[in-house]
Amino acid sequence: MDQKILSLAAEKTADKLQEFLQTLKEDDLTNLLQNQALKGKVAGALLRAIFKGSPCSEEDGTLRRHKIYTYCIQLVESGDLQKETASEIVGLLMLEVRFGKYCQLVRHSLKQYLSLSFSSTRWDQQYVIQLTSMFKDVPLSAEEVEFVVEKALSMFSKMNLQEIPPLVYQLLVLSSKGSRKSVLEGIIAFFNAVDKQHSEDQSGDELLDVVTVPSGELRHVEGTIILHIVFAIKLDYELGRELLKHLKAGQQGDSNNNLSPFSIALLLSVTRIQRFQEQVLDFLKTSVVKSFKDLQLLQGSKFLQNLVPHRAYVSTMILEVVKNSVHSWDHVTQGLVELGFLLMDSYGPKKVLDGKAIETSPNLSRMPNQHACKLGANILLETFKIHEMVRQEILEQVLNRVVTRASSPISHFLDLLSNIVMYAPLVLQSCSSKVTEAFDYLSFLPLQTVQRLLKAVQPLLKVSMSMRDSLILVLRKAMFANQLDARKSAVAGFLLLLKNFKVLGSLSSSQCSQPLSVSQVHVDVHGHYNSVANETFCLEIMDSLRRCLSQQADVRLMLYEGFYDVLRRNSQLANSVMQTLLSQLKQFYEPKPDLLPPLKLEACILAQGDKISLQEPLDYLLCCIQHCLAWYKNTVIPLQQGKEEEEEEEEEEEEEEAFYQDLDDILASITNRMIKSELEDFELDKSADFSQSTSIGIKNSICAFLVMGVCEVLIEYNFSISNFSKNTFEDILSLFMCYKKLSDILNEKAGKGKTKMANKTNDSFLSMKCVSSLLTALFRDNTQSHQESLSVLRSNNEFMRYAVNVALQKVQQLKETGHMSGPDGQNPDKVFQNLCDITRVLLWRYTSIPTSVEESGKKEKGKSISLLCLEGLQKVFSAVQQFFQPKIQQFLRALDVTDKEGEEREDADVSVTQRTAFQIRQFQRSLLNLLSGQEEDFNSKEAVLLVTVLTSLSKLLDPSSPQFLQMLSWTLKICKENSWEDALFCKSLMNLLFSLHVLYKSPVTLLRDLSQDIHGHLGDIDQDIEVEKTNHFAIVNLRMAAPTVCLLVLSQAEKVLEEVDWLITKLKGQVSQDALSEEASSQAVLSNHPVEKAIIMQLGTLLTFFHELVQTALPSGSCVDTLLKDLCKMYTTLTALVRYYLQVCRSSGGIPKNMEKLVKLSGSHLTPLCYSFISYVQNKKSKSLNYTGEKKEKTAAVATAMARVLRETKPIPNLIFAIEQYEKFLIHLSKKSKVNLMQHMKLSTSRDFKIKGNILDMVLRDEGEDENEEGTASEHGEQNKEPAKKRRKK
Repeated sequence: MDQKILSLAAEKTADKLQEFLQTLKEDDLTNLLQNQALKGKVAGALLRAIFKGSPCSEEDGTLRRHKIYTYCIQLVESGDLQKETASEIVGLLMLEVRFGKYCQLVRHSLKQYLSLSFSSTRWDQQYVIQLTSMFKDVPLSAEEVEFVVEKALSMFSKMNLQEIPPLVYQLLVLSSKGSRKSVLEGIIAFFNAVDKQHSEDQSGDELLDVVTVPSGELRHVEGTIILHIVFAIKLDYELGRELLKHLKAGQQGDSNNNLSPFSIALLLSVTRIQRFQEQVLDFLKTSVVKSFKDLQLLQGSKFLQNLVPHRAYVSTMILEVVKNSVHSWDHVTQGLVELGFLLMDSYGPKKVLDGKAIETSPNLSRMPNQHACKLGANILLETFKIHEMVRQEILEQVLNRVVTRASSPISHFLDLLSNIVMYAPLVLQSCSSKVTEAFDYLSFLPLQTVQRLLKAVQPLLKVSMSMRDSLILVLRKAMFANQLDARKSAVAGFLLLLKNFKVLGSLSSSQCSQPLSVSQVHVDVHGHYNSVANETFCLEIMDSLRRCLSQQADVRLMLYEGFYDVLRRNSQLANSVMQTLLSQLKQFYEPKPDLLPPLKLEACILAQGDKISLQEPLDYLLCCIQHCLAWYKNTVIPLQQGKEEEEEEEEEEEEEEAFYQDLDDILASITNRMIKSELEDFELDKSADFSQSTSIGIKNSICAFLVMGVCEVLIEYNFSISNFSKNTFEDILSLFMCYKKLSDILNEKAGKGKTKMANKTNDSFLSMKCVSSLLTALFRDNTQSHQESLSVLRSNNEFMRYAVNVALQKVQQLKETGHMSGPDGQNPDKVFQNLCDITRVLLWRYTSIPTSVEESGKKEKGKSISLLCLEGLQKVFSAVQQFFQPKIQQFLRALDVTDKEGEEREDADVSVTQRTAFQIRQFQRSLLNLLSGQEEDFNSKEAVLLVTVLTSLSKLLDPSSPQFLQMLSWTLKICKENSWEDALFCKSLMNLLFSLHVLYKSPVTLLRDLSQDIHGHLGDIDQDIEVEKTNHFAIVNLRMAAPTVCLLVLSQAEKVLEEVDWLITKLKGQVSQDALSEEASSQAVLSNHPVEKAIIMQLGTLLTFFHELVQTALPSGSCVDTLLKDLCKMYTTLTALVRYYLQVCRSSGGIPKNMEKLVKLSGSHLTPLCYSFISYVQNKKSKSLNYTGEKKEKTAAVATAMARVLRETKPIPNLIFAIEQYEKFLIHLSKKSKVNLMQHMKLSTSRDFKIKGNILDMVLRDEGEDENEEGTASEHGEQNKEPAKKRRKK
C-alpha cells in the first residue's frame, strides 16, 4: 500500500492519488504511517505524499490532514521513534503549518494544538536547541513566543554547560519576534545563580553538574554567551535598550539588584557599541557611587544594619569581573579601562593644599567619591597586570593626564603610575618612549608633580640606560632655565638620582637608617648597571648640583633639604657632600674666635635697589650640616672602628675624621659665640624696625628669622652631643633665651602692625627625633645621674612649653600634608615610631599633672603645659586614624607603659577595643574631675578637647562590644547629670552621644526626650499654657535649649528621615519589579513586613518629637527655619510611605493597622499644630516688622527687615504644599484600601488671599499722611526736588 501511494505521488497530477486515499479508511493510513515510522524507513516521503493527496480546497482533504497531523504529534511524543525520524516528521509538520495552503481555521487549530502539546511535553535536552531553532521559522503570536522562551530557559539548568551557548544564540535570534526582556532576564538570572553557587562551592542541588565544572570552563562559556548577546545587540538595538532598561529598573530600590559580575561584564562588552557606550558607562559610574553611599549609610546606622542584610557591593563585583577577564575576555578589557579612567576623572581629589591634594584615610570614613576614585585606580592596576594588550594604552593615558592637568590635583594618577611601575619595571621597558616623552614637559610642571613623577618612574631608570640619559639631558637644560620652578625641579631630579644609584662600598640597606623600598630591592636584583659607572655618574651630578649654590635661596634650600637623604642612601658620597657644605659654610662663618657675631648675616641678604631678599638660607645650611654630621657619627664611624683596615686606608680615614672634627669645632665655636652675642650685635634689639613696608624692616625680619633658625639648629646639635652634661644644657637654655627674645619682639611688632611675620616660625628646625628625645628627657627620665643636669631645663617653664609646642606643630604638619619636615619626615615608619614616643610622653604628662593642679600653682600667660599636652593628644589620635589605620594595634600597645617584656608578650593578644577602652577610662576620669569642680574653675577649652579625644577613641571601639555599651551609658549619664552653660562643650558632648547612639540603636526615643526638655525650658507658643518640665537631660537648660541643642536634634532628625526615606525607596524598588506572579509579589510584601513595621515605628516616634517642637516658643532665626524645613521633609517622607502602600494595595488589597494609627496620629498631633506654628511664626515676623517700621527715617533698616522676613518665611509655602500633597495621596489610598483614612484629618486652614479691612484703612491713612508731608516739602523750591528723585531711584 505504501509503495502504491508513493508511486501515485510521483505522478504530475494528484487526481489518482486523491481518489486512492479516499478509498482508504483513516485507521489504515495511521497504521501504515506508524509502521513506517517505527521501522525508520520512508515515513517522511509517505507523509509528503499524504499531504499532496489531501488538498485544503476539499473538505475530506482538510479533515484527513488534521487527523494525520494530530496522530504524528502523538507519535513523536511517545518517544518510540528514532531521533532522525522524529526530527524529520516535526520538520515536515512545521513546514505544512507555515506554507500549507489549507484553510486558516485548520491552520490555527493545528498551531493551537501544537502549543498545547508542547506545554504538556517534557522537552528532551538533546532536542532543545533544534526545537528552539525550528520555532524561529514559525510565525508565532507574542504569547506563543513568550511560552517557547520560558520553556527553553527552564531547560538551562538541565543542560550540559557547553550546550548552553548555542541555545542562547537560538534564543537571541528568536527574540527578534518578541520577548527580548524575558530572554535577557532569563540568561542573566541563570548565570547569576551559577556564579553564586560556584563561588559558594556548594553542591547537592539541580545545578550540581554545572557547579562542579572547572572555573575556567565556566568563564569561557560566559565569555562566549556575552559575545553572542553583544553581536545580537549590534543587529537589534532594541535588545540593547531592553538590557539597559531591565538593569536600570532593578536599580531603583537597591544599587545591587540585577547587577552581578556576569551582568557587569555584559555591560562592559556593550560599551564597544558606540550608541550605548556613554549610557552604559554613566550607568555603571552612578551605580558605583550609589553603592558606596548605601554602604556609608549602612555603616553609620545600627537601625539599618538590623533591617538590611549585608550583600556584595558593585565595587566587589567589578573587581571580580577584572579577575574573571583573564579567561580570554578581551571584549571586556576596553570597557574596564574606560570605566577606570571615568571613575578617576570624575571622583578624583578636588582641593589642593600647598600644591598637594588633601589625602584622607583609606577606611570607610572617606567620602563615597573618594572610594569610587580608588576603585577606578584598582580596576586599572589589576587590568594592567592581567592584560598585556592594554598596558601601553593605560600608561599613555596616565602620563597624558599627569602632563596636561598640572593645575588640578593628580596625586591619584601618580599613585597609580607608581604602583604600575613597581609591579613590572622590566615589562614597561617596551613603553619607555612614552615615559621619555613625558620627561620633556618636566620644566613646565609644578615641583610637587615633578618630585612624585620621578619617584614613581625611578625603578625604570635602573633598567633602562637610555631613559636615564634622556632624563639627565632634560634636567641639565632645566638647571639653566629662566623659571625658578624648572631649576627647583632639576635639583629634585638630580637628588633623586643620587639617592638611588648606589656607589660601590655604600652601606647596605640593613645598615642604613631607612631600608630601601620594595620596588628598589626588586629592581636591584635585575639591574643592568655596575657600581664603578655609578660613581662616575654620581660625581658628575654632584658637580652639576654645586652650581646651584650660586642660585636663588629656594634652589639652595631644596639642595640642603635633600643632601641628608642622599648620604643616608649613598654613604660613599659623604666626603663629596660634606666638603661642598663646608666650603659653602665658610663663606658666611667668621673664623676668628673672638669676633661676635660668629656668622656674616649681611652676606646672606641680597639687595637689588629697594628690593631685599634672602640669598643664603643659612639656617637650612647649618641644619643640613648638623644632621649629616650626626648621621656620620652614629652610622659610619662605629662601622669603621669595628673593621681592621690597611695602613693607607687608616691614613685616609684619619684625614676624613679630622675633616669631620673641623665641622664639629665650627659648630661648637658658633654655639659659644652665639651665647655671648647680644641682640644688639645682630642689630635686632627692640628698637629695630621690623615693618614690611621699608627695606630695613624687611632686612631685619629676614635676619631675625635666620638667627632664630640658627638657635634652633644649635639647640638640637648641643642636645645630641650633650650626654646629659649640665654645662651643655645651660648652653641650650641660653640659646633658647636668645630665640625667645627674638620671637617675643617679632610677635609684639606683628601685634602692633598689620603685617604677619610668623611665616617661618610655624616650621621648627627641630627634627621629630630630637623633639621625641627632648620630651622624654624632660618628662619621663628618672635616671639618678641625669637629674641634676635635667633640672636646668626643667626649671624653665617656657622651654618646656616650647618643646611641647614644637611637637604640636609637627603633628599638625603631618595632619595637613601627610609628612613632616626634617630628616626621616617622609619615612612613614620613622614618623610612626616618633609619634608613638611623643604620644606616650604627652599622655603620661597630662594624666600625671592635671591642668587644675598646674594652673593653681602658677598663673602664666598662654596655655598651660598640661593643656598643650591634651591638645597634642587630640591631634595625634586624629592623625593616627587618618594615616596609620593598619597600625592602630601597634600604636595602642606603644602607649601602655610596661617595663617587663613578658607582660608585653602576654598583652600581644589584647584586642584594639580593650586597649582603647583602657585609654578612654583615663580621659573619662579627667573629664569627671573637671565637671566635679566649681563652675568658675570650669575650663571650657579643656572640656571640649577631652570630649574630642573621647570621640576619636570611641571610633576604635567595636560597636558590639561591652566596652562600647559602657562608653554609651557613661556619655548618657554625663548628659543627664551635668548642666553647664557652655555652648561648645554642650555641642561636642551631644555630638558624641549621637555618634555612639546611632551605632547601638536608632536615636528617635532620645530625640523625643530631648524635644520634651526643650519644650519645657522655652515654653509654649500659647503663652497661657504652662508646660511641665521633664528634665530628662540636665545638659538641656534655658541657655543651651536654643539654638545649640535644638539645631543638633533637628540635624539628627533629618538623618533619621533620610534613613527612612532610603528604606521606603528600597521597598518601592522591590514592589515595582512585579513582573512576578501575584503569589510571588504577595510573598515579597510579606517579607517586607518587618521593614514596614520599623519604618512606621520610626515615623511615629519622630511625629511625637515634632509634636513637641512645633508647640515650643522657639526664637526667630535658624531654629525656626530648620524646623520648618524638617517638617517639610517629614511630610514628604509620609507621602512617600503612602505612595508605597498605594503600590502594595494592588497585590495585598489592604494596609496594616499600625499604618492607620500613624495616619491618625499625624492628623491629630501634627498637622493642626503645624498650622498654629505657622501663624505663630508669621505673627512674630509681622511684630518685628512693625517695630522696625515705626522708625520711618531708617529706610535701610526697614528694607533689611523686609528681606529677612521674606527669607525666613520662604519655607512656609513649601511646608503647606507638602501637607496638602500628603492629604491628597491619603484620599487616593482611602479609595484603594476601602479604609476611611481622612476621618482623622481636619480640614486645612484656608490660605487664600484675604483683604483685612482694618489693616487696609491704617495703611491708606499712613499713605495720606506721607503725601501731605511731600506736598509741604515741595514748597521749598525746585532745587530740593532733584536729590529726592535720585534717592528714590537708588
